[in-house]
Amino acid sequence: MADDNASLDGQLPSSSEIRKPRPKKAPEIPIQERRNWLIHLHYIRKDYETCKGIIKEQLQETRGMCEYAVYVQAMILRLEGKIQQSLDLFQSCAVLNPGSSENLKQVGRSLRSASLRDRAAIEVYNEASQLNAKDWEISHNLGVCYIYTKDFRSAKEQLNIALELSKHDLTYMMLGKIYLLEGDHDKAIEVYRTAVEFSPENTDLLTTFGLIYLLQGKYQKAFEHLGNALTYDPNNFKAILAAGSMMQTHGDYDVAMNKYRVAAYAVPESAPLWNNIGMCFFGNKKYVAAISCLKRANYLSPFDWKVLYNLGLVHLTMQQYASAFHFLSAAINLQPKTAELYMLLAVALTHMDDWENAKLSYEQAVSLDECNPLINLNFAVLLYNQEDKEGARTQYLDMERKTMKSSHNAEWDPELIEMAQKLASHLQVGETSVWTKPGKESKGGQHSKTSSLQQLGTSQALGQAMSSAASKSIHLAAGLKAQAKPSSSSMTLHEEPDMENSPSTDRENPE
Repeated sequence: MADDNASLDGQLPSSSEIRKPRPKKAPEIPIQERRNWLIHLHYIRKDYETCKGIIKEQLQETRGMCEYAVYVQAMILRLEGKIQQSLDLFQSCAVLNPGSSENLKQVGRSLRSASLRDRAAIEVYNEASQLNAKDWEISHNLGVCYIYTKDFRSAKEQLNIALELSKHDLTYMMLGKIYLLEGDHDKAIEVYRTAVEFSPENTDLLTTFGLIYLLQGKYQKAFEHLGNALTYDPNNFKAILAAGSMMQTHGDYDVAMNKYRVAAYAVPESAPLWNNIGMCFFGNKKYVAAISCLKRANYLSPFDWKVLYNLGLVHLTMQQYASAFHFLSAAINLQPKTAELYMLLAVALTHMDDWENAKLSYEQAVSLDECNPLINLNFAVLLYNQEDKEGARTQYLDMERKTMKSSHNAEWDPELIEMAQKLASHLQVGETSVWTKPGKESKGGQHSKTSSLQQLGTSQALGQAMSSAASKSIHLAAGLKAQAKPSSSSMTLHEEPDMENSPSTDRENPE
């Protein structure tokens, strides 16, 4: 028995070995942060009403000292459009935690949203960059603020810093926008080329890149990039609108209409879309349909001068001169620096027998224009018909000077060149070599002669039918435009007895 007890004593461990250390108690969560996880959970689920209820309880318990609850409440208020209240709460967060650059970033963002207080936002972002110099978003937002204050040099510096810290598509787009605003298309192309290499599937980058080439007249490269954008996103209405505008510019109206039909499903209330559709009908000589589409565009965007311009042009073509005068006058009020508007207005006034106001309108057009010889040609015809041969000769010589500076006359309809030659013989100024080039024949069967009682020598007014290549959010674009060039009839040149009579009312076809 004693031996058995001894063996049991040798097997049993001591009491000190049986005791194990008790696990440490979980740390207590500070009362200010106790519900942060629940607030975050409901916020990312977008259950904002429940989230606001929890935030209210948390702030009551902490007497408003919970930074995260205040931060999330400010984010929710900004999403609801209550910018000023959101700004006040973000400023409270910055007071609670003055060493946080994130709070200052949100203050700056709310300042920009609150009535575009960019300069105040710049000060806040500069303070945030001192706390965290490696945050690309601070540099990016600083660059955007400098853009809106027109300080492009500082904007480029900040955006380049942001790209050095971290490459992002949006930063490339804003940097390219600066170069476009400065008119430096080569630099803009370089930036967008780098951006496309970094993000080859970004349809916004590809579309904007194509629009820049379209603006430069490099249609092949423009079509290539727009095609790539449509490959990745067949319903990208900006790319569709730009590609359709290119086709429309080259006279392929039916193909352009097929493109616009696709875009109409995505943006049925787009004024540029209906403007382009209207001008496709105009190119196909379906004038009533053109007016219907253009009036819809005018209803959607009543202050778009290009739509009013085109309405005036179509009404001129239909010989509805009072309606043309109405729309062209409205366009001039919105865009008073465009010479072609005054020229078309003068054409309408001439057909309404208001010679004095037509002359004043031509004078304004000549003062604004430096390169369009057709303005001078129409003005010369008006002055000749008013027996002011000296003034007509002056305008004719100005027209020849403009023509020799450019190849503009190569784009004229043959009858326009014939008109200039006949006017030269009437004014006894002699023919020059600029009229020996053959005119470009109209494309797509657009050159036509309609029966009229007008005498031979009807001069032509250059009407540039404005077709919008993209919507305004490129603010470039929202905004790059392609132009077609149909002409509308102007006034009758009174012939001398030995001249032949023949009806003519021509329009140049869009290029």
